[in-house]
Amino acid sequence: MQFRASHRVAGKNIHSRRKHSFSGGLLCNSLRFRKRALDFTHAIVRISAAQEVLGTTSDSRFVETGYVFGVHGLQGEVKVKPNTDFPELRFSTPGTRWLKQQTSGTEALKEIELVEGRGRAGQNWIVKFNGINTVEQAQKLVGSTILVTDQDRPTLEEGEFYTHDLIGMKVILQESGEVIGTVAAVINSGASDLLHVELRSKNGAGDSCPLVWIPFVEAIVPIVVLEKNEIVITPPKGLLELNIPRHERSKKERRELEWKERKKFQRRLIAAKKKLCEMDQQHVFYGFRCGEKDQKDLLADQILSLNSRLLQQALQNMKISSASVDLFHILTSVPTSNILKLHDDHHAPVSKKHLKLQRGGCALMREGKVAVVLDVGETVKTSDTNLTSCANDSDLLLEKLHQGLLKHEDRYSVPLVLVCPRHLVNSIQGLFSDNDYFAFDPNKFWHFGEAVLPVIGGLEGENKDKILMKSPWEFLQTSIGTGGIISLILSQDSLFSQLSELGVEYIAVCKLTERCKNIHALAGLVASSKTAVGIRVYKDFEPEEDFNLLFSMSFLSKLMNQENKLLFEAVPHSSSFVKKVDKEWIDVVPVAQNSYKFHCSIYSCLGSIPSSNICVLDSS
Repeated sequence: MQFRASHRVAGKNIHSRRKHSFSGGLLCNSLRFRKRALDFTHAIVRISAAQEVLGTTSDSRFVETGYVFGVHGLQGEVKVKPNTDFPELRFSTPGTRWLKQQTSGTEALKEIELVEGRGRAGQNWIVKFNGINTVEQAQKLVGSTILVTDQDRPTLEEGEFYTHDLIGMKVILQESGEVIGTVAAVINSGASDLLHVELRSKNGAGDSCPLVWIPFVEAIVPIVVLEKNEIVITPPKGLLELNIPRHERSKKERRELEWKERKKFQRRLIAAKKKLCEMDQQHVFYGFRCGEKDQKDLLADQILSLNSRLLQQALQNMKISSASVDLFHILTSVPTSNILKLHDDHHAPVSKKHLKLQRGGCALMREGKVAVVLDVGETVKTSDTNLTSCANDSDLLLEKLHQGLLKHEDRYSVPLVLVCPRHLVNSIQGLFSDNDYFAFDPNKFWHFGEAVLPVIGGLEGENKDKILMKSPWEFLQTSIGTGGIISLILSQDSLFSQLSELGVEYIAVCKLTERCKNIHALAGLVASSKTAVGIRVYKDFEPEEDFNLLFSMSFLSKLMNQENKLLFEAVPHSSSFVKKVDKEWIDVVPVAQNSYKFHCSIYSCLGSIPSSNICVLDSS
């Protein structure tokens, strides 16, 4: 049959963000080319992926529908992470299922009867199997994959088909009728379904064939002819070349791409230099007149990475006599009804209210409504900054993640953002990827270097308010402190948008220390009190070292639109730097304070919020 998608719907929304890892399986999605409501979201979209994984065994073909990842309660129930768009059918309808388990390095299948299950679309399910009545029996099922037979797949309506049927189909250009390749796979990228198309080689059968990604949306894939094994596409200009690796392109194509990238880089550099000129910082360009190409490239990167808007705000705050927020004043002005006292003593009895808040926060976490931003700081250290080669660093970070921050089984649901010193960014990424992201979802994981600003010349003279240079090609820069975390969240438009699309309602921000715990209770307190901000305080509280706060997304959204959302303090400092004098670069070694470092506290964003809209979890 030939089916043309309705042109009334412009694109596709995501409804499944699971990452599949299995051996010998094929992604088997049901794609629905019609306007309808999804199982996993409330959105109305043109294409929906009813995900199930089609695998093979020596006996017959099975469909993977879920993964057992934990035990629930004391009656033998298990927690299941769905891998299907038919969770009600798969986990609440009694009947025969199969469990695939790894035993002594071999794969074994076990027939089992599903008794009942409960849950909601888009969430994990609680399932009860016949004969599994104790915690010990249930624990033996953890790690198993739940299967049904291929024949048990739901019958699709007219205009619907499984994406497994798309694999191997010819891909044809609508404009010319040319067959350009075949579909190698259909992947859910986390933002849309993608056709992974193997292009036909232009240089002969012996050459390797490049693979390109084609978004499976109406505007690009208007026609699917199932009987002819054909997919007709109308790609925008450049799409088919976009994802081809550079080494697989022709020499002419590589030159054209390099020229485009160079022009784009130059436009960005010109715009950044213009902003610095407006701030009277032209002296930072002197390094372009000397040195090697690598050094000049380093200076260009420094200019492009500079947050000029943040620097302007910091310079303006220098002229304000009291550019700071008194945290003690904020805490003492919070209404007593918004303060919950907790005992930090593990032996003290836990109040019913605390337990209720803890459960409420746990529910928010499991539903993915709370994102966690961790300031890693110098938690993990190594002399060569290669964290992936140091087992102790991995163990240390894992230990701190276990110290009450998040339970292992809850991590997959929680979006995680790491902030660390800039020289550790690549190492942190490697550490997480080498350890399977410590059970967090890699599609909901981000990491950034801490926010930095240049050191500024102070006092009087020609260096006043000027960016100081570490070398002719490097700014002298320092971290701006805990307020930089808020700056990063608000300045990363794509991050804030992605968290909103994931359904996140709160963002917890804390330093990764032994005291980084009780996020659940703080989330429960903010949600139950309907406040915008929650603050956790401790005995011997060091505000800049032990910070543990929770912000509502609505509060942060309003903060994005405020011009002076953060307040900076200019801290006098003694700084050595280099300076160009009569065409020579000289080292300047001060004998007194000659500069300012900018510092911003995370609490400075609370200056504009009423104290009645703040709650406090007090363990002091």
